[in-house]
Amino acid sequence: MRVLVVEDDEGIAQGLSAHLRQQGCAVDLAGSVAAGWHALRAEPFELLLLDLGLPDGDGAELLQRLRQSAAGKLPDPQMPVLIMSARDQSASRIAALDMGADDYVTKPFNAEELAARMRALRRRAAGRAQPLLCWGEIELDPAKRSVRRAGVEVELSSREFGLLRALLEARPRVLSRQQLEASLYNFDQALGSNAIEVHIHHLRRKLGEGTIRTVRGVGYFMPADP
Repeated sequence: MRVLVVEDDEGIAQGLSAHLRQQGCAVDLAGSVAAGWHALRAEPFELLLLDLGLPDGDGAELLQRLRQSAAGKLPDPQMPVLIMSARDQSASRIAALDMGADDYVTKPFNAEELAARMRALRRRAAGRAQPLLCWGEIELDPAKRSVRRAGVEVELSSREFGLLRALLEARPRVLSRQQLEASLYNFDQALGSNAIEVHIHHLRRKLGEGTIRTVRGVGYFMPADP
C-alpha cells in the first residue's frame, strides 16, 4: 500500500515511516500543507495520514482541497484519510470527520492500532468487510502478513506480499506495471526496469503458474475465480 504521511514532527514522521515500512507499506513523507498537496498531485496514493497542526497552515485545508478534487484525476478525491492530531477535543474530531476525514486518532497513538485502522479503511475503500483475502487455495491475512496455500504457509518477501495483495484486491481488473510500481515503491527508492516481472516470476513459482495472468503490453491480473 502506498501511503503519504503529512507530519511536520520529524521524530514522529520517521518513526511512523519505519513502522509502516516494516508492515510492507511504501511510505512518502511531507512536512507541510504545500508539500503534501504537491505530493498528492504528483503520485497515486492509497491512503493519507494527515496531521492538523502544520507549519504553513491547517491540515484541514489539505483535506478540503482533496475532497474538492476533480474525479478521475490526481489527487483521488475518494482517497481514505486518517487524521492524527494532538487535538483531543470532541469538537476537533467532529469537525474533521464532517469535512471528509474517514478516521481520527489522537497523539500519542499506538502504532499497531493505527495500522489496524489503516487496514479497516482499506477494506472499506475496497467495499469488503472480510479481513482475509481468499482465492481458491490461497489465503492472505493482511493483519498477520501471512499467506497460506492449501493450509500451508508460503514464505514471501515484503514486495511479493504487497504485489499479491494488490492483485487480489483488484481482481479481476488488470493492473499495469506502473500501477504496481506506484503501490510498492516510494519516491526515493530506485528500482530495476524488470523489478515487477521478477516479483511476478517468484510468485508464480511459489503459488502456481496459473495464479497470475499476463495481458501482454497491458499488465497483470488474477481472475475473479480460480
